[in-house]
Amino acid sequence: LSPAVPEEQVDIARQVAAQIGIELLEIETDEGKDPTYVANAGKACLACKTHLYSALEAVAEAAMTSASASSTGGNGPPRRVILFNGTNADDTRDPTRLGLVAASNFRVESPLLHTTKADVRRAAKHLGLPNHDYAAAPCLRSRLAFGVEATKRHLQAVGEAERRVRAALELDPTTNLRVRMLARNQAMVELDQHVLIDTDAENLLDREGFETVFQELGFASYGVRAFKSGAMAAVAK
Repeated sequence: LSPAVPEEQVDIARQVAAQIGIELLEIETDEGKDPTYVANAGKACLACKTHLYSALEAVAEAAMTSASASSTGGNGPPRRVILFNGTNADDTRDPTRLGLVAASNFRVESPLLHTTKADVRRAAKHLGLPNHDYAAAPCLRSRLAFGVEATKRHLQAVGEAERRVRAALELDPTTNLRVRMLARNQAMVELDQHVLIDTDAENLLDREGFETVFQELGFASYGVRAFKSGAMAAVAK
């Protein structure tokens, strides 16, 4: 758990864990203390995933040590902890996903590596998972333009802005929505093209007083445009 994880995604994780009957252990990560992550200059994802896998590895090793001590009196042979992630085939075609480097560094296994995102969604639907058709929801740090610091205040601002925009436009979880934080505290609301047209989103937000809403959240101004996945992405040199 961290300020970069939207509250809605935490709730979904709890729902899915309860539905499929597995234990969910929630831990806090400390990437927010890492200068490389906070600087958000191109390698924040690598820094974040390094902290994530370090934390998961520590938790897993502690659990395995405890289980081994209980079952063998502490005399069993040492076993390597294996971490898994949900990386799919589509993810590997994105050169900006430096988190994949961290996964390699920690020898993380990716059982879905050769499965497309569309097939993952089909399997999730077959299993009756509630989020099988939800729009992608990357971390809130991905909403920040490079060079905009990944501070707790900035992450919370974009998260709260997205919640308010989604509520005002009455958008369900299957609809793409991003609130980007650009340079000089400019906000940019991104919506699926059909939503822009069908809801007259820009005028609706104006009528609902969102200029004031964004100012209260610390933004200088805001605009509206069509959604584009990876709009803030760039290859770190």
